[in-house]
Formats: sequence, C-alpha cells, structure tokens
Amino acid sequence: MTLFFTNARLIDPEAGTDSPGHLLVQDGKITEVFPKNIELEQIFRARGISPEDVEIIDCKNRCLAPGIVDIGVKVCEPGERHKESYKSAGLAAAAGGVTTMVTRPDTSPTIDSPEVLEFVTRRAQADSPVNVLPMAALTKGRLGREMTEIGFLMDAGAVAFSDCDRVISDTKVFSRALTYARSCGALVIAHPQEPILSKGAAATSGKFAALRGLPAVSPMAERMGLDRDIALLEMTGARYHADQITTARALPALERAKANGLDITAGTSIHHLTLNELDLANYRTFFKVKPPLRSEEDRLAVVEAVRSGLIDIISSMHTPQDEESKRLPFEEAAAGAVALETLLPAALRLYHAEQLDLPTLFSAMALNPAKRLGLPSGRLSAGAPADLLLFDPDVPFVMDRFALKSKSQNTPFDGQRMQGRVLATYVAGTPVYWRT
Repeated sequence: MTLFFTNARLIDPEAGTDSPGHLLVQDGKITEVFPKNIELEQIFRARGISPEDVEIIDCKNRCLAPGIVDIGVKVCEPGERHKESYKSAGLAAAAGGVTTMVTRPDTSPTIDSPEVLEFVTRRAQADSPVNVLPMAALTKGRLGREMTEIGFLMDAGAVAFSDCDRVISDTKVFSRALTYARSCGALVIAHPQEPILSKGAAATSGKFAALRGLPAVSPMAERMGLDRDIALLEMTGARYHADQITTARALPALERAKANGLDITAGTSIHHLTLNELDLANYRTFFKVKPPLRSEEDRLAVVEAVRSGLIDIISSMHTPQDEESKRLPFEEAAAGAVALETLLPAALRLYHAEQLDLPTLFSAMALNPAKRLGLPSGRLSAGAPADLLLFDPDVPFVMDRFALKSKSQNTPFDGQRMQGRVLATYVAGTPVYWRT
C-alpha cells in the first residue's frame, strides 16, 4: 500500500526539527520526506505515481512522529494473564502510539530459558498488533546466583538481559555475567539501587516521608548502586543501560561514566518525570512505584538531564497490578503503574510547560531506544520502517482509567486533566489504531 501523509507537522528527532511537510510511504517503509511548499501533483508526476493508487491522509497540521519504542514493558504472560496479556497490552500500546514494546522478563515463571522465550514470542506474534521484542533474565529465576544461557537466549530472540528490579547483590556473579554478555555483544539492563537500603521502601526519605510515617529510602541508594555498576563496567567493558535514573545525586556519576567512554546509557520513567513525592499525600497506592517518587528538586534535575541528553531514554515502565494487590495499606501494596496509553499525554505535560520540545521528547521516546537496540525505527528518514504516530498535542481531556485498554487500570493519572491525544498509529504502514 502507498500512503501519502500531507499537511503534517513533522517531528523528526534525528534532525531535531519540528516543521510542516509531507511524507510518502511505500511497501511499509518511508520512501521520502518533502517540504510543505511542494505540490502533490508535482511529487506524484516526478515519481510516476498514479493518485488513484495512493491513500492520501490529510493530517490537518497535526503532528506526525516516529512511533514510540518503549523499553521495559511488563506483559504478564505466562502466569498472570488476568493482569495483562499480549493482546490487551498490544491494543493499549497501539492506542498510546507505542509501535514497539520491549518486554521485561519478570513474569511467572521468569523468562530465563529459550523454551519460555519462544512461547512468549509466539504469543506476542499471534496476539499483538505492534512489534514486540522480548528481554530475557540475566540470572536464572532472577535469583542472582547463576547466569542464564545468554548465547542461546540471543539466538532465540532476546534483545537484552535484565533481572529488572531484583538487583544482583553478589558482585562476583554480576561481574561474570557482564563479562560473558560482553563476549556475546549482549546489552545488560540493570536497576541501579543498593538492594539492602532500598528493601521495603515505599517513599523517598525526607521530611515528607517522616510526616506520613512511610518506610523510606535515601536517594543515595540509587547513586551507590550506580557507582558499583559503573566500576564493574570499567572492569568488564560490557554494554549497559540503567533502566531508571530518578535522583539528582546519581547524575554526576552517570556524566563521568559517559565522559570516560564507557558503553553506558540511561533511562527514566514517565512517572518520575511528571510526578513527585507530594503526590503520595493521601496514600493513593496508584502512586506507589519502584523506585519511589522523588522530590521536586530531583524531578526537575532529571527533566534537565533528558533535555541535555545525559539521560537518553524515557519509558513507560508499564507494570500492571490487579485491584487486590493495590487495595492494601500503602506500604503493603504492590508497586507499579500502567502507562502504555498515558506515556504520550504525560510526556506532553513537559512540552506544554516549555521544559522539553517535541524533537527532544521523541529522541528520548523513539530514536534513542531504537539506536540502543540497533533498530532501524524511531526516525523519519527514507528507508526507515513506517512505524508512525499521528497525534494532536493540544486537545484536552480528563483521564478515565476505566477507558484504558489494559486489563489492569492502575494509573496515577486517573481523573487528571491532560492534553494531547493519539489520533492514529501505524506499524510498517498498516494502521493498528485510529481514533474515531
């Protein structure tokens, strides 16, 4: 199918531009991008295209951007399909403008063998309308004792390796896993926290947590975990990505590691970019995430780190939890929030606040994660797959969690005024979502 997007506001993170223009798609790939002042008839005539053979999509000056590549999505297959399945997650992703989900291995059972990996890959291919790339566990059962068969898992399709929020406390085991991962060229995604200090924490330490009587962890736990991991990177030379950097104290260490030439990137979650510890005031468990929400000073420092490029990636850290695990006292409730459908409108809060422009946002949500995983997507350039997102950044709405397509609806944005709607999502030029 040949598609021609006209009257679009093209958000090109690779060029760093936000400009009007047209975009031509043929055979599932972007063929060419044109400036606004070129006439359609001139384009079709020069390329021998018959207008009858083209589906013309008038974007009406709305934004056309690369589809979001979301690293760190939890889909609860196998084991907990009542929380989220590949079908429901795929529908939620399409509605949120996410064209590629990079899924986590913290399932039940853990994705730590080629057999389990092949099972979830088949389910994803059968049920999800968007691209799904699976991660596998770095150690068996995510127990931090024995590393998985990294080479076999890569052959089975694993794009990265992570024990998610279970930090490998045995430094020797982690160093051996990093060394072996380097020999295979594998990417290791780690959760930088000091595990003993952060165990059982529901809030960030400080006056607010003390007043609320919540078990808390110092922001230094994140820096201590990152410092250890950076030392191991210097020793092993592995490829490393920190899944969530959420505190100002961790940023200088990250900056030094990058300046020293280590193969390190870092991400943060949309919740830590747009919410802070004061949102826990009425003990709403939908605001309980891991690591806990930070101070406003930390939030602003992390936003600035995204703007400067020190933090490379913004992700949803989509973590479905059922009602039973959230309807508990705050410190006992499960951590996590769904965010596939709220990622874009929440990120647009930063745009409307004039903290981040749209090319910077889509660098962090599409281009940089694609580059880190070696994917051709995340860009608006000739030859790239036509994984595209059409959205209106200005339309207001009130978030209703019961309208979400995820099976679990544990979003902290429920009832909040938001701005920015996905209008259509395309995967390889095929529409997988269209807002009616």
